Amino acid sequence: MKSQTLYDKDFNLWIETTLTQIKERNFESVDWENVLEELESLGKQQKRELENRLIILLEHLLKLTYWEVEKNHNERGWLGTIVEQRKQILKLIKNNPSLKPFLNEVYENCYTDARDLAIVKTGLDQEIFPIQPILTLEELLNESFSIH
Repeated sequence: MKSQTLYDKDFNLWIETTLTQIKERNFESVDWENVLEELESLGKQQKRELENRLIILLEHLLKLTYWEVEKNHNERGWLGTIVEQRKQILKLIKNNPSLKPFLNEVYENCYTDARDLAIVKTGLDQEIFPIQPILTLEELLNESFSIH
């Protein structure tokens, strides 16, 4: 079975085979095309996770800040989500410091996405939610910065 078809038929076996080939320095047998594709995919996956977590964090921050009617019932849950997403973002950045500039690049777009979600989920008028982020990225990710 060739690596190319192995990749399509049994991904896990392809990984094991590729790892063995690389460990044994059998580079000419390695399915480099798919190795490169998987490495690119891993990088994109980290970035998507970072964006998704940032959007969730910002959405809950907006609900906590502006959705007064639901605050009494949901504040603890929103705060829990904010803390969890913040911790996970900080872990991602700690383990992948090169992603920090990416986070700066996408911050405003993530805020816009979070704002759009908050508008839909709360049913509040869009004018209530500021167009620009209500915190800087540094404030948002600072664990000692008070959200209240």
